[in-house]
Amino acid sequence: MKNTLWLWILLIVVIVAVLCYLATFLIKRKNQERLEELENRKIALFDLPILEEIDGVKKMHLVGQSQNTFREWNQKWVDISTISFAELESLIFEIENLNETFRFFKVKDACDEASLTLSGMEKEVDEIRHGLKELAESEERNSEVVQAALDSYKEISEVLTEDPDIYGVAYKELGKQIQGIEREFTQFKALNTAGDPMEARTVLENAEEKTYEIKNVIEQVPPLFETLDKIFPKQLKEIKSGYATLKKDHYVFENDTILANVEKLESRIHSTLMNLEKLEVENVGKLNDEMAKDIDVLYDVMEKEIKARQYVNDHKAQLTNFLSHAEDNNEVLMVELDHVSQSYVLNGNEIGKARGFQAQMEEIRKEVEVIETNLEEKKAIFTQVASFYKESLAQLKDIEAEQIKIDQSIKGVVPRERKALESIDDYELELRMLKRYIEKQRLPGIPNNYLEFFFVTTERIEELSRELNKIRIDMDHIDYLVQSCQDDLTSLKDKTDNLIDSAALTEQMIQYANRFRFSHPEIKNAIDKSMLLFANDHDYEESLNVISEAVERIEPGVTERIRKYYLNNKDIMI
Repeated sequence: MKNTLWLWILLIVVIVAVLCYLATFLIKRKNQERLEELENRKIALFDLPILEEIDGVKKMHLVGQSQNTFREWNQKWVDISTISFAELESLIFEIENLNETFRFFKVKDACDEASLTLSGMEKEVDEIRHGLKELAESEERNSEVVQAALDSYKEISEVLTEDPDIYGVAYKELGKQIQGIEREFTQFKALNTAGDPMEARTVLENAEEKTYEIKNVIEQVPPLFETLDKIFPKQLKEIKSGYATLKKDHYVFENDTILANVEKLESRIHSTLMNLEKLEVENVGKLNDEMAKDIDVLYDVMEKEIKARQYVNDHKAQLTNFLSHAEDNNEVLMVELDHVSQSYVLNGNEIGKARGFQAQMEEIRKEVEVIETNLEEKKAIFTQVASFYKESLAQLKDIEAEQIKIDQSIKGVVPRERKALESIDDYELELRMLKRYIEKQRLPGIPNNYLEFFFVTTERIEELSRELNKIRIDMDHIDYLVQSCQDDLTSLKDKTDNLIDSAALTEQMIQYANRFRFSHPEIKNAIDKSMLLFANDHDYEESLNVISEAVERIEPGVTERIRKYYLNNKDIMI
């Protein structure tokens, strides 16, 4: 038993030893792989053609700012290739020793440090190579850009010299600007030839910017100069000539400042040309726009007077005739109103309106006479006259429309009176027929409320008759009474029908209720009460309600049935 235990212990020890050996072997091998990876990265970094790239840039014989930049990149490479590489070699050697002596934990930290150092070196080398490439390509880029800039410069130089006259006062300054650009191009070439492409690039960018700026100015100057030198002067000449012609033709202008404004514009043209001479094209463009609007205003002033004169000539006779026509109509209207007012009351202030029309037309007539005098004496301002003509024609149209409205209203009073007189006969006839209709029913009596309404209706008709017999009739009040009489008669007819229907239906319901008189004591009481209301109070509607409610409690629906039968046979039953 003891021997077996020792054998097991020995076996476990052997297994543990083997496992430890395998673990040590694997860790050492993994570290070795990391070392090889670092070594390969180091070799790859050393194999980069940086020295060749440095020699290539060095052969360009750089000076100035470009030379300073090159020295910085070169010094960085020297630092990396000596100091940084030496430090990296020391780290790699230390890692190899640690790995051989199985100090694996320190190996990991050392590997991480070496990898980080190597990554920093790789990044710096990339920056150095990129910087060298920029220096190498700068001259090539300068060559391409300068060609484009030189082409633009050549183009504007040729354009300027092809037709100097179209630039006018701006030509001299444009030439100076182009000469300045030419000097900057010469400076650029000198710097580029001397081996300072970066500083040359700065000069080139400035020359290029000025080239495109002056190109834009050159494009804007000709139309601006043409406007100031030809178009505006020609327009102002036209305005002065047209003004002189209109004055000879006896045109008068309100607050006449046309010539003064022309002189101001001529002065502004001169000052704007001085701005153009300084190549202030943006300001000149704004000033030209303002002057163009002012010139248009002068044209408009003269054009409005010409059109106004034509309007006055075309509408002078129309206004005079229309005014005379309206005055004649008003005289006739005043006569008619005076005649009508003797027999009728005028509630619409018709006479006051007609007098107001007359006053308005007198004002127009006075102004027309003043204008005619001014026209004869060649003092009239046609725009003012045209404005007065338009307002007066519109005013006369309104007056005529009101005259027609008043005329139609007074012509309608006689037919309205005739219709009211005819209505009285009709109303009186209807009253007599209603009275005979009620008497025919031989009712025990007539309710007081019905009689009161009957007498009110009769009084209304009599009032209408009295109003129509007055010396001066108020037709508005007559119309009101006619409508009131018509409404009262309509209501009286309804009350009459309701009175007779209620009385007849009460008799029908009492006759029907008698069959329940002995079997239902409440019916007897209802009959007695209904008869009392019918015979003594003459309240036929309430009498019908009392007997109907009693019978409905015994035989629901009988009231509606008897009512339908009565209405269907009413002409026979009454």
